[in-house]
Amino acid sequence: MEHIIEMNHVTKSFKNKIAIKDMNFTVKKGEIFGFLGPSGSGKTTTIKMLTGTYDPSKGSLNVLGHNGSEIGTNNFMSKIGILTDHSTAYERQSIWDNLKLFAKLNQLPLQKVDEALEFVGLTQDKKSLFKNLSAGMKQRVLLAKAILHQPELLFLDEPTASLDPMTIQHVHKGLKALNERGTTIFLTTHNMEEANALCDRVAFIESGVLKELDTPENFRFNHANHTIKVIHNNNREKTLPMTTESAQYITDMLEANDLKYISSDLPTLGDVFLKITGKELV
Repeated sequence: MEHIIEMNHVTKSFKNKIAIKDMNFTVKKGEIFGFLGPSGSGKTTTIKMLTGTYDPSKGSLNVLGHNGSEIGTNNFMSKIGILTDHSTAYERQSIWDNLKLFAKLNQLPLQKVDEALEFVGLTQDKKSLFKNLSAGMKQRVLLAKAILHQPELLFLDEPTASLDPMTIQHVHKGLKALNERGTTIFLTTHNMEEANALCDRVAFIESGVLKELDTPENFRFNHANHTIKVIHNNNREKTLPMTTESAQYITDMLEANDLKYISSDLPTLGDVFLKITGKELV
């Protein structure tokens, strides 16, 4: 499968501080790739290298077929969308006027503005001034701006951090639809439920080092206890290994109508991150 992002032994240093150390990973075209780590772990620095704000101190990058000085050029930027905590809009302009201006700068039809507003659920609020919006609504406007030109690659840095649960569900549905239309998404988040629901693969980063990379399902299964807890009708509890013998035992107890409760809980991604790094994902 074609790789849309390649990081090859990338290190980024600021004076005497190493922010990213010998990082290697690839992002496949068409996937939603989660980049998970606590604050200060190097997530934003990585995005800034991948979008041309920073150059690597060592190693090489390839993004959308662009190398080195090509990353960050106008041609490159026309292919990507970015939403970070530094994204902004004109405070004294309406939602509609902000997006219309961006559409004109990118020579896009105004239909794209309507589509983006519907995507983030702001069609009814398009005449509101940006300065009067709540933090959550501002975030939705900036997300609409990032996807207005239907980028090949979308970078999202904590995109739902200030949104309410209903809006988060709306955005998740839209991101999946955007991804299904061909946009590759590079997502950083602290929300483990979000990563589990959206991401095809996730990378764990801590103190500038990529610890592990896998699918959410594999992370949870490979770090599970692989046991089954059963509770009989007399409240007697029993913990069984995941074996064919245990399966037969459970079958026998079910046939005898002697099971009150059965579970085989897998760890959350947050549990796995804590196990791998020794740190909470906060």
